[in-house]
Amino acid sequence: MSFISHRESYQSKSINMIFETKMKVNIMSPKNEKPHLNLAIIGHIDHGKSTLMGHLLVLTGAVTDREQRELEKIAKDLDRESWKFAYFMDNLAEERKRGITIDLSFRKFETDSKYFTIIDAPGHADFVKNMITGASQADAAILVVSGKTSEFGSGIGEKGQTREHAFLAKTLGVKQLIVAINKADDASFNYDEDRFNECKEELSKLLTTVGYKVDDIPFIPVSALTGDNLNDSCDKMSWYKGPTLLEALDKLEVPEKPTEKDLRLPVQDVYKIKGAGVVPVGRVETGVLNVNDKIIVMPGEFKGEVRSIEMHHEAIQKAEPGDNIGFNIRGATMKDLHRGDVVSLQSSPCNVVIPGQALSCQVIVIWHPTAVAIGYTPVVHAHTAQVACKFTELSKKIDPRSGQVVEDNPQYLKKNDAAIVKLSPIKKMCMEKYKDFPELGRLAVRDMGRTVAVGVVLDIVDNK
Repeated sequence: MSFISHRESYQSKSINMIFETKMKVNIMSPKNEKPHLNLAIIGHIDHGKSTLMGHLLVLTGAVTDREQRELEKIAKDLDRESWKFAYFMDNLAEERKRGITIDLSFRKFETDSKYFTIIDAPGHADFVKNMITGASQADAAILVVSGKTSEFGSGIGEKGQTREHAFLAKTLGVKQLIVAINKADDASFNYDEDRFNECKEELSKLLTTVGYKVDDIPFIPVSALTGDNLNDSCDKMSWYKGPTLLEALDKLEVPEKPTEKDLRLPVQDVYKIKGAGVVPVGRVETGVLNVNDKIIVMPGEFKGEVRSIEMHHEAIQKAEPGDNIGFNIRGATMKDLHRGDVVSLQSSPCNVVIPGQALSCQVIVIWHPTAVAIGYTPVVHAHTAQVACKFTELSKKIDPRSGQVVEDNPQYLKKNDAAIVKLSPIKKMCMEKYKDFPELGRLAVRDMGRTVAVGVVLDIVDNK
């Protein structure tokens, strides 16, 4: 069976885990009194993201004994017993065979004072577009980095996803970060303090370059496979005096919800569910969505009324920022909604940029084989949208540290250059100014399977 048919079979049974009925144990309802955070798990391929979160789900009781036995059997049948924890996050059959995360997975667990929706974001370079969606929905992130000698360098190197994900997480607004230095049980790490400090020093340099304050970031040595320092401290690392991973998660701050702003809900996917009709899913970024609200879907301008809202298997009357929901719009068809659309109230629709207009953006180039020049047309990823955009003007090159202009109208931009540029979409695209709606004002420029630049929208202007 092909990847596409696997995916379609999977999607027909669930809406990215939101409506899936088999997960009945320890799934927190919207009425849960603990504050809620969305948590992205990011990092390079094979550094242990899915295994780490799978083990945490077991430790926090978010996985049933039956499900645990079933997935252990699948891992054994595939002769991959060491990947059994990863299978709690990697749902697609294709992922299990290849041992990589392709699509976003959503699961829930709780700590002493909070409950989390975890978004396991793919690390493989081919699937970074899905990682961008995951990071843009997150209130915080765990950056998983292998401390194994042969793997650490590839992650933070020129082509590594550790480096790329760190830049993307910062640009996409992930303000709170935890670094899990994984595979402490590997022979090349062997629970050694010097090896941990070596990794921490290199990662601190990288994260400082990206713009994070490393003094605010916990660096935790862990073994996702054996569970060391996930819930309980590890005797083999008595030199480590910091929090366990669950303790660090419990200390994360809950961001204030921008409920007073206009509704902005980017559509992540649209499904046709038997008995429910057309069901778009996505995360409320700003404002509040209520049952019976009259909404408009931009840029297509479809208007309708919200018939029902569902979160974590339960019908709810309203959804607030941070809620990952599925909802039904009266009269909607599959032609009326698409990934990348934005749902707003009819009284305050989302801004739409059309061909002939341009996004004036402040960007930093993080990779390009030669140079970025006027006329270059890569794909821009913003919230859940992916639209090809042309560089129509290189307005100013700026000093990334001071923000001072160092050159007007440069001929080209190279790696590490920061600049003000104009990007014109080839088709309609929902975007907002960063100062008005940060959640819809960030973007990543991608080409050739790599992230070329990241930035924010300063203004929306007409092309000259």
